[in-house]
Amino acid sequence: MSHAVGAAGLEEAARVAGAALTLDPEASALVGWLSRPPADRRWTALATDGGVVMASVSTKDPDVGHVDLLAVHPSARGQGRGRALVRAAEEWLLQQGARQARFAGNPPCYAWPGIDVRYTAAACLAESLGYEQYQVAWNMTADLSSADLSVDEDLLRLEKAGVAVRAAGAPDASGAAGAAGASGASGSDRERVVAFVAEHWNESWAWEAANADGLHYAERDGRVLAFAAWGSRPGWFGPTGTAPDARGLGIGGVLLRRCLADQRAAGQTSAQIGWVGPLRFYSRVVGARAERVFWLYRRDLA
Repeated sequence: MSHAVGAAGLEEAARVAGAALTLDPEASALVGWLSRPPADRRWTALATDGGVVMASVSTKDPDVGHVDLLAVHPSARGQGRGRALVRAAEEWLLQQGARQARFAGNPPCYAWPGIDVRYTAAACLAESLGYEQYQVAWNMTADLSSADLSVDEDLLRLEKAGVAVRAAGAPDASGAAGAAGASGASGSDRERVVAFVAEHWNESWAWEAANADGLHYAERDGRVLAFAAWGSRPGWFGPTGTAPDARGLGIGGVLLRRCLADQRAAGQTSAQIGWVGPLRFYSRVVGARAERVFWLYRRDLA
């Protein structure tokens, strides 16, 4: 029998996730991350002895609910706990008004784009419960121990073109721009970058930029041209983008390497580039390789 967990229960849920989700060194942190979503999202964490499931539904898309995280401790597997937890999550989603459940990335606050195919038991469980696979996504991996992340020559080249590259201030506890970062950039810089992201892309990316551990950007004559973030999802790189009229200057590669250098300084030996579109860009700039494949699943609840 599953039950909703409070703050103390989230600590145990994080322990279970860390033991179960061995492909993700940051798995324990994902529980806390998913418990701090955007204000328009309702979420729950349901637990049973040795297992936890986290689910959510957004007011922007109330018909679609998400199973955001499922973990069963290795010592508790083979006893039907995963199946029971998914059914409990589906029941909660129905109570919230959802008509479909998905094992699929739930931007901007998500754990994975879908089910990593290497968590094969989870994919088998989803299919046995009637979920259909409807899309494929992938990540790339950058080896931070060997990647060339130098940018000095590029910074000089961009400076001659009137482009300055900076680091934005850190987010505060509420996810807004905070105090000055190590580079001396003020919190208002982050606010300007977040506004730029919202204007050129969408509110999901803007939320990620506001909450990222690290945020780098380029500007010319006081106008933001491009951005790149890391730690929006714990341990991963992204999102990143360049305004259409600033493309072709090589800004994106510089911002990518600056972010990955931050991640290396934070102790990471590799970085996941999440939900990748342009394979050739990341392969060329930092030697990243396509590695993690995710299957996205859905099932109608009513």
